[in-house]
Amino acid sequence: MSIAVDEAYAEVQRITRARAKNFAYGIMVLPREKRRAIAAIYAFAREVDDVADGDLPPAEKWVQLEALRAALDDPPPTAMHVALSDARAAFDIPRDALSALVDGGLQDLEQTRYETFDDLRGYCEKVAGAVGVACVAVYGSDDVERAMTLGIALQLINIMRDVAEDEELGRVYLPQDELVRFGVEQPGTVTPEWRSFMEFQATRARVHLADGLKLLDSLDRRSALCVATFAGLYSGQLDRMEANGFDVFGSSCGLSTPAKLTVVARGLFR
Repeated sequence: MSIAVDEAYAEVQRITRARAKNFAYGIMVLPREKRRAIAAIYAFAREVDDVADGDLPPAEKWVQLEALRAALDDPPPTAMHVALSDARAAFDIPRDALSALVDGGLQDLEQTRYETFDDLRGYCEKVAGAVGVACVAVYGSDDVERAMTLGIALQLINIMRDVAEDEELGRVYLPQDELVRFGVEQPGTVTPEWRSFMEFQATRARVHLADGLKLLDSLDRRSALCVATFAGLYSGQLDRMEANGFDVFGSSCGLSTPAKLTVVARGLFR
C-alpha cells in the first residue's frame, strides 16, 4: 500500500520529536518544507544508527545497512523512504552524503578503537559531517566544508558525552595515542589525568565548532537560527561537562527541556 507524502513526513517528524536529543529543538524554527526535509534526513540517520547499534549478528547488520544504501536508488514504500525521496527531489540532497552515513554504520561493525585523531576524524566525517553536508543542501548553502566541520564538532561533543554508553557497546572513540599521552589507563574514573585529557578534547571541539559556525554567514535568517540553536545546545552540553569536572560516568551532562527551550528563545529574540 502506498504512503502519502504528507503522512510520510508526519511519521519522520514524529520520530525526530521522540528520538532526537537536540535536532528536534533546532528544526522547530525552520519553515515547514525545510523542517520536514531535515526530519527525513534525521530519520534515515537514525535508522542507520539503530541497525549498527542493535542486537543482530554482524552479518545481518551488514545486509540491512547495505539495503538502506540500495534503497537510496530504489526506495521502498515506507514512510522514511517516501519522505526522504521527496526531500531529495525538492532540495537536491546529495546521495553521497547519505551513502556515507551507511559507510559509518558499517565501520562501527568492524572498528571499535581509533589510534589517532586523524583516524577518528575520518569516522566523524561519515557519521556526522555527512549529516551536515546533507542538511546544508536544505538550508540553501553550498558551504559544504563548514557544514562538514560543524558536523564533526557536534560528533566530538557526542563522543565526550557518551563515553560510558559507547563503552557498553564495546566501542572507545577516544584517540588511543592521546589517552596514552595524558596517562589515562582506562576511561571510567575521573582523575587529574582524565580531566586534562578531556580539557584537550574540549578545546579541539570548540575550535571545530567556531570554524563550523562560519557557515551562518551563508544562510538565511531562519536556517542560521536553526544551526545556531544546534550549536548552542551542544555548546551548553560541553559547558556542563566542564562544570562537572568531566565526570561523564556518574552524572548527566544533558540539558533539561527548559534549558533547551531557553537556547531556542534566546536565538529568536537575539
